[in-house]
Amino acid sequence: MSKKEFTEEQMKISRIAKALAHPVRIAILQLLANQNCCYHGDMSEIIPVAKSTLSQHLNELKEAGLIQGEFTPPTVKYCINKENWESAREIIETFIDNIAQVKRYC
Repeated sequence: MSKKEFTEEQMKISRIAKALAHPVRIAILQLLANQNCCYHGDMSEIIPVAKSTLSQHLNELKEAGLIQGEFTPPTVKYCINKENWESAREIIETFIDNIAQVKRYC
C-alpha cells in the first residue's frame, strides 16, 4: 500500500504558512513592506535578534519566494518579491475562502 501524495496546492500553502509562522519573519515582511528595500545590516539594528538568527529567518522567507536578496559584497539588500507575494496572497485567499464556505462545523 502506497502513501498518498500531497497535492501541489497543499505543498504551496504549507510553504507559505511555514514562512509566515514566526514573529521575526512577520516583522521582516512588515519592515520590507514599509521600505522599498533594506540591507541586512540595517535590519539587524531594527529587529531584536542576533544577526545569525536574522539570516536564518531571511533564508526561510527567501526559500518560500516571498522575498528576494541582491548580493553586492559585502552586503545583501532584501525586498519583497512582488510577483511571488501576489501569488501567495491568491493561494492563501482561495484556501481561506474554501474553508469559509464549509457548511458543517464541529
